[in-house]
Amino acid sequence: MEVKENGMFSLDGEAALITGASSGLGRHFAHVLAAAGADVVLCARRKDRLAHVVDEIEAEIGTAPVNKGSKAVGGKVMAVPMDVTAAESVAQGFEAAETALGAMTILVNNAGMVVSGLALDQTEEDWDAVVDTNLKGAWLCAREAARRMIEAQVPGSIINIASIAGVGVEKGVAPYAVSKAGVIQMTRVLALEWARYGIRVNALAPGYIETDLNRDFLQSAHGRETVKRIPQRRFGSPRDLDGPLLLLASEASSHMTGTVIPIDGGHLVGSL
Repeated sequence: MEVKENGMFSLDGEAALITGASSGLGRHFAHVLAAAGADVVLCARRKDRLAHVVDEIEAEIGTAPVNKGSKAVGGKVMAVPMDVTAAESVAQGFEAAETALGAMTILVNNAGMVVSGLALDQTEEDWDAVVDTNLKGAWLCAREAARRMIEAQVPGSIINIASIAGVGVEKGVAPYAVSKAGVIQMTRVLALEWARYGIRVNALAPGYIETDLNRDFLQSAHGRETVKRIPQRRFGSPRDLDGPLLLLASEASSHMTGTVIPIDGGHLVGSL
């Protein structure tokens, strides 16, 4: 394994595309990968929100937005609108990223959504929206990334963001849980098929990670009951995902593929 000058977790010379990057974990992942030296492409449906994240990253680590034409101090950062549920949009997004930065060598399949409610109350529209975004979207992006990596003859790392809900069982999020279980199995299948091309496919399976979107719920009475089932007795923070993300994105995991890493404070083992 070739270890880069700045350490085995360095992403210097790599180009990473992150879906669902306009907020939440995707936004956090973009900051982490940029700080590690990667050029980053932020993808989501709303480019106005992406532009704000681009400005944040530029201010934080001195990167230069590609579309501003300024000289970069670290890596480059750009925003590309993308609807992960539409193959044409995915292809156009990757094409724009490659035109600006060359072949993507890292994909973080983070775009996702959840609709809460008991299975009998969920509608067909709820099911389609969640499964199309979380599972079909991840497949479309992984397939596009792999095709382009193979064509460019470059190795790469695809990181799917799954969930412990795809392993354990909880009421009230059936489409979400099913979609994340599918992401986990897809990770293993694609890892098996694409290893010969030097493409590693792994997944992170976070537990309850506190973000702006779920903070009120986690601090509610139900949240206080939920945390009692976690052996570490705390919810995770986005920073708890930094190490596992950098492991899978970098050469430090060069002999890992088809792996699913839970980051859950022991939640899964505590519920057995």
